[in-house]
Amino acid sequence: MNKILIVEDEVIIRMALRKLLERHHYEIREAGSVKEATKYNFNDYDLIISDLRLPGKPGTELINLSHNTPVLIMTSYASLRSAVDAMRMGAVDYIAKPFDHEEIVKTIERIISEKSIRTNHNTLSEISENESLSNQGQMIGSSDVMVSLFNCITKVAPTHATVLIHGETGTGKELVAKAIHTSSHRTDNPLVCINCAAIPETLIESELFGHEKGAFTGAASQREGLVVAANKGTLFLDEIGELPLEAQARLLRVLQEGEVRPVGSTETQQVDIRLLAATHRDLNELCQQGLFREDLYFRLNVIQLHVPPLRERGNDIITIAESLIERYCDNYGKPPLTLSQEAREQVLHYLWPGNVRELENTMQRAVILCEDNDEIDHTVLMIESETRKTKDALSHNTAPSPQTSASTSIDDLSLKDYFQHFVLENQEKMSETELAKKLGVSRKCLWERRQKLGIPRKKNT
Repeated sequence: MNKILIVEDEVIIRMALRKLLERHHYEIREAGSVKEATKYNFNDYDLIISDLRLPGKPGTELINLSHNTPVLIMTSYASLRSAVDAMRMGAVDYIAKPFDHEEIVKTIERIISEKSIRTNHNTLSEISENESLSNQGQMIGSSDVMVSLFNCITKVAPTHATVLIHGETGTGKELVAKAIHTSSHRTDNPLVCINCAAIPETLIESELFGHEKGAFTGAASQREGLVVAANKGTLFLDEIGELPLEAQARLLRVLQEGEVRPVGSTETQQVDIRLLAATHRDLNELCQQGLFREDLYFRLNVIQLHVPPLRERGNDIITIAESLIERYCDNYGKPPLTLSQEAREQVLHYLWPGNVRELENTMQRAVILCEDNDEIDHTVLMIESETRKTKDALSHNTAPSPQTSASTSIDDLSLKDYFQHFVLENQEKMSETELAKKLGVSRKCLWERRQKLGIPRKKNT
């Protein structure tokens, strides 16, 4: 019998919840505050259900104290923002009061089931400090940023949490979504991937939510939407920042109520999906511009994963390039090929604005054009000119072009040193927008690197 600890200061709510869960064959213990709850050994429980506001310390204190025991937060409808904050702190989920009995029972069943999966099945490859190479599905990398990403995927995959994946174009955001789905308890059910930017705005609602016959001109028959197609599985919405406001409202309904109403229909259909979303845009900024719903943003922004650009992944670039060369040699019946030393240097020092997608195209071209020998020469890579621009800019200590300035430096300057030097030298005469443009990064990326390197932003006087 599964054991649950209820932490709630209102006796009537606590007793009602206890009776409800005991009817569903759970063993229940109670506490009226965090202090009172600490008399129990949290490891003996499968779940802790806690009110957000308690006398003394808030319910979120239990998140750190509970260790491996999940914490479900109860809150009022008016405290949605607080509930989202609680999930960012590590709460497994939240439920609004007054809660629906059926809803809370289903939520508890799901959480305990997911805990069992995490305990009994290590669905992701373990990542240790001694490993020279870490793999997550088709993603390859041993750099610190990728190991951190793999660890985050390991933690988030077995849960039901919505995940927002950030990253530049071509970094592999869809691969992250596939890794999460494959390593979740939904892996035997469909993963439906949709690029919101690739579907015309007039058709996006019909594609996602379906339509009835005659709902609009050209709707000759009833059609099931892709959200329903993802039922019991995972829905991945790439470039969600391109989703029209009307479709955003419908998607919010799916997330809040678990139901879909096709275009032109008066009836709804229940669905059970896990949503993963990706974007290269700043959704918070879009909210401020009125182009993205703030309530949907809060729903999406429970867990954030950042997929680093290729230029920040160090020697992973060579590892990925060699893996691609091996694949294309097999595809085209070529003998095994390797990169020459000069070719390796060029691959390492190039900025790769198109990220992994550009690297794939470059290695494919190199394998096709390579003569019958065992080495790929730098001349077939066709990236030499860009590398030379970087060398020249650094050797002459001049402001680099946007495409080359953020790349790894050649002589004595590391990427970090050069970034810091360039920002300190130019921040008094350039705006943040101009600095970001020169460095070939976004304003958000510039701000994040300032924080990481401890470079304060110059205040206007």
